[in-house]
Amino acid sequence: MVKRVIYPPMWLLIGIIVIFALNEYAAGPRFTSLEGQLAGGVLIIVGLALLVVAGGLFQRAGTNLIPFKEVTALVTGGVYRYTRNPMYLGMASVLLGLAITVGATTALLVPPIFMVIIEIRYIRPEEEMLRGVFPEDFPAYCQRVRRWL
Repeated sequence: MVKRVIYPPMWLLIGIIVIFALNEYAAGPRFTSLEGQLAGGVLIIVGLALLVVAGGLFQRAGTNLIPFKEVTALVTGGVYRYTRNPMYLGMASVLLGLAITVGATTALLVPPIFMVIIEIRYIRPEEEMLRGVFPEDFPAYCQRVRRWL
């Protein structure tokens, strides 16, 4: 298994830094409005709420939040009924909200790049691992619930 030194919250932090750097040094055409600021703020709040709620469900189930550590439960309730990856979706939502809030078109590239990195480095290997740990329940869960939305 590939050793992952940078965990997803670090990728979120890197994304935030890149958004601010792009905003400052390579913004491209700008778009700003009160509506954009409000929409960006709502996306940030929704993303943070997803992180807190999903993390709480993991803790309540007594399973590990850190990717690829010991998994003791398959969490399928709450927000996990709508997306298999609410924490990653929450991080992407924070990045999109921030990109919209700063109003730099180049910053809009960061959330999809983040999602590709997370899917390749974390989601696909995690799903493979979960198929091994929960050979009947996880495939059935995948049939019912989409990866992102």
